[in-house]
Amino acid sequence: MRLTNTLDGTTSLFEPASPPRVGIYVCGPTVYDVPHVGHARAAVVFDVLRRHLTWRGYDVLFVRNITDVEDKIINRANSDGVHPAVIAERYTRVYDDAMRALGVLDPDIAPRASGHIPEMVEMIGRLVERGHAYEGEGSVWFSVESFVGYGKLSGRTIDVMLNQERVEPAPGKAHPLDFALWKAAKPGEPSWGSPWGPGRPGWHIECSAMTVRYLGMPFDIHGGGADLIFPHHENEIAQAEAALGHEPLARWWLHNGHVQISGEKMSKSLRNFVQVDAVLEEYAPQVLRMFFMSSHYRSQINYTLEALEEARAVWDRFAAFLRTGPLGAEDETLLDAFGEAMDDDLNTPAAIASLHALVSEGNRALGEGDEGRAATVRASVAAALDLLGCEPEAPVHGEEVLAPLVQLLLEQREHARAAKDFNRADEIRDRLAEAGVKVEDSAEGPRWFVE
Repeated sequence: MRLTNTLDGTTSLFEPASPPRVGIYVCGPTVYDVPHVGHARAAVVFDVLRRHLTWRGYDVLFVRNITDVEDKIINRANSDGVHPAVIAERYTRVYDDAMRALGVLDPDIAPRASGHIPEMVEMIGRLVERGHAYEGEGSVWFSVESFVGYGKLSGRTIDVMLNQERVEPAPGKAHPLDFALWKAAKPGEPSWGSPWGPGRPGWHIECSAMTVRYLGMPFDIHGGGADLIFPHHENEIAQAEAALGHEPLARWWLHNGHVQISGEKMSKSLRNFVQVDAVLEEYAPQVLRMFFMSSHYRSQINYTLEALEEARAVWDRFAAFLRTGPLGAEDETLLDAFGEAMDDDLNTPAAIASLHALVSEGNRALGEGDEGRAATVRASVAAALDLLGCEPEAPVHGEEVLAPLVQLLLEQREHARAAKDFNRADEIRDRLAEAGVKVEDSAEGPRWFVE
């Protein structure tokens, strides 16, 4: 399998440090609000990666954190008049429920920042001892100029960063780009004890401490959205490598592209986001996953209703084919093209195209009366969809019994159309509709589903 590493920009053969084990860390949500479609894309991308590596025989340890100590949580708690822990717990549950509804597998480990303060204090202490951090008015700051590799992930020098980034002055901060490792306690905010006085950790140190705690260093894959490359992931690298005195923190850095809406990145700060649960009220979770996988994970993707309808049409085609009869025995050779596409830097558009080709082959087999071949293709398509996290929906109550009867009526309808008896053909379609069975005609024959 080949993957594109943000660290050097190359696409190369993925080789884990200790095969067959693969350690993956993905930055999870800051839990202060409901998850939106942008969050869902990141979750689906790395869920698909995890599923594919497992299919290829790797033993994956998947870690996705919860940021439950952060300024935005405190601000939301103050606004709502509750304790920050209430906000964090509430929206952790909302996030987990939304991801499960979307078919995203639970992480093997889901560490919370609040449960790892000792590890963060220890790492900060090492940075101070090694001369990479300094205390200033009760806070502790990372000195970016002390770390010679700073900027290697984003590909920018400190001078460029100073010109491109908005930097805020703060008491005790020596350099504009230095960032907080430990924030001095403020009245009414949650705080913990430390050698530098009461306070709370900065955002970046949280992930550095948790990755090292559960995956060691170096581990195989660190993932997240492209918006995290700088400063979050850049700072993670600097902290961990400076504290432990060796590199790299992670061997591969993978980043998914943004979801855009009306030409702008979907984000809570711009208030232009669409909630996951709102989408799932109108579309099956497989449709949203198909929408994400219609573009390569590293590319930006535009969220529109038209794009969702296109994804629904793709999913409906696959689901309709699977309803044409029972599943047979899976033929792994039929998934060669699918596997090759996924091995090519997780090329889901090509993988989906290979499934369209399989569906066409299965429909041809049906047209030729080769039900055995069609059943084998159906099983293979179903297996591939499951690998994409798009497990075919279980038949609705009674659909197993209906299938042969509906198929018989559709065959009679096709005979009527061939005889140009269109009134009879329409009558069969309408009677099926009255029974709750919707029929859609396509170039490859009629599809049906229970409404």
